[in-house]
Amino acid sequence: MLRRPPRPTRRQATLTVALALLANLPLLRAAWLHFGATEAELDATLPGDDLVEHANLVATRAVTIDAPPEEVWRWVVQIGADRGGFYSYDALENLVGCKVRSADEVDERWQHLEPGDRVHLHPTLWLEVAEATVNRALVLHGDGTQPDAPMSGFTWAFVLHRGQRGRTRLVIRERYSYRSGWDGLVIEPLAAVSFVMTEKMMRGIRSRAQAAAAVK
Repeated sequence: MLRRPPRPTRRQATLTVALALLANLPLLRAAWLHFGATEAELDATLPGDDLVEHANLVATRAVTIDAPPEEVWRWVVQIGADRGGFYSYDALENLVGCKVRSADEVDERWQHLEPGDRVHLHPTLWLEVAEATVNRALVLHGDGTQPDAPMSGFTWAFVLHRGQRGRTRLVIRERYSYRSGWDGLVIEPLAAVSFVMTEKMMRGIRSRAQAAAAVK
């Protein structure tokens, strides 16, 4: 009579799962840093890259939107905690005091940005507009001078490429420069959280832009 193998203990099961996650961490990391992006997009030089030349960590994510760049831009340009929000998980952002409410309509008050303007991520934390080329690119920059900034430099770029049949390819890139090697202990988990929020943001922009384009 065959004996039934012993059932693993909770500790053994937990250790097995932990080892499996550790073994697959490089693949998981690449997935959350490069979500939706093509090899060409990962290799491309984008607006704002020169502001953080020697980045320790780069995340490039992308989505195709069935709407022209002119429509997509209207949603991108109004991002900000004190503007149209981030089209992501407002409840999670508000847990850390962001005071965000993502807009479901284009608001003309938020349709203009120029270099030097501030876009708030939080009431006490902001990025400065480095570039705002209409229908093409919005680049936000932090130079690490704000109190408690965990990095010496950061850029957040939204780049719109016109595609076929009236579509837009939206590429979002983050570039992080560390003050020291220890900064990676903070920024690596931050990049994983950023993936969750950015994936929802891309879907939020896509759904809003497509709905707006459909009624025109």
